[in-house]
Amino acid sequence: MDELKGLTIESIQKQGKVQEIAPGTVQISSERQQLIGVRYGTAEKRSLQKVIRTVGRIDYDERRIGIVSPKISGWIEELYVDFTGRFVRKGEPLLTIYSPELVSTQEEYLLALKAQKDWSQSPFPEVSSGGNLLAESARRRLKLWDISDAQVRALEQSREPKKTLTLYSPFTGFVLEKMVNKGRFVDAGMALYRIADLSVVWLIADIYEYELPFIRIGQVASIQFTNSPGETFTGKAVYIYPYLDPQTRTAKARFEFANPHGKLKPEMFADVEINVPFGTKLAVAEGAIIDTGTRKVVIVDKGSGYLEPREIKIGVKAGDFFEVIDGLKEGERVVTSANFLIDSESKLKEAVGGAGHQH
Repeated sequence: MDELKGLTIESIQKQGKVQEIAPGTVQISSERQQLIGVRYGTAEKRSLQKVIRTVGRIDYDERRIGIVSPKISGWIEELYVDFTGRFVRKGEPLLTIYSPELVSTQEEYLLALKAQKDWSQSPFPEVSSGGNLLAESARRRLKLWDISDAQVRALEQSREPKKTLTLYSPFTGFVLEKMVNKGRFVDAGMALYRIADLSVVWLIADIYEYELPFIRIGQVASIQFTNSPGETFTGKAVYIYPYLDPQTRTAKARFEFANPHGKLKPEMFADVEINVPFGTKLAVAEGAIIDTGTRKVVIVDKGSGYLEPREIKIGVKAGDFFEVIDGLKEGERVVTSANFLIDSESKLKEAVGGAGHQH
């Protein structure tokens, strides 16, 4: 017994009974560890992935919204698409416009074609070329009013001016607004329809300020809706807005989603998950970390009941794990529960030991 009392830490290390005894190290028997509920984990390399959860709102893709407006003035004679919300396909007729100006220009073109034919026999080059110029000028005016080549050819064959001009849908989509009624006079440039292509939609998600560094263009997000549990849609980040909402301290991130079946409807709210992979890193469980406010400490199992408090440097948090940047080696065992009790005992032992040394 007296021999044991005379053993110093250095002599114990020399005898190989303990590999290393650092200041604050405590020895706790296995029975007492079981009593206070000590559990262990291992510092090991694992694939870390952070999941950002937030909410978002489905919105129109602004690049896929079009305005239909005429380039001539006139009266609406026929209205083929006559209510808001109707689905239209590209090239489908929307309405017809009666325009006296259009009729007169067609008549001018027919006269120019007749003159072109008659003047082509003239021995004077100036006269024959004048007929060509006159016909080309009238044809150009028709083209500027969105008269198609097929309609011009039909006019040339029939030699009868069309009373009305038909406007066609520029693309496939849904009518968001209809600003015209049958019989109404419309001016050139007046907006008649607003049509949206919903085959692709945007999702605008709120990202908290502290999570912004993890968001990148091209990241994949998955969304779900309360009205269709279990069904998941995936899209990619295409834009991060350059400002924050001062009230919520969040920034907006825009994600693009394919919507071939039209299930994603503008103004729907969705639960959003964004997976941020960090690669394979050395990590320990969150429960192993003791945050003192100024340091991050773990309790390392040194064997034979010896438990050593050690300061470490941590990186990103991914789920229930923290990346270990410095202070631990792969394979070392650390305490993941009851570590606050052990840390308190370690500090008490260190304090008492320090007082005894000063004495």
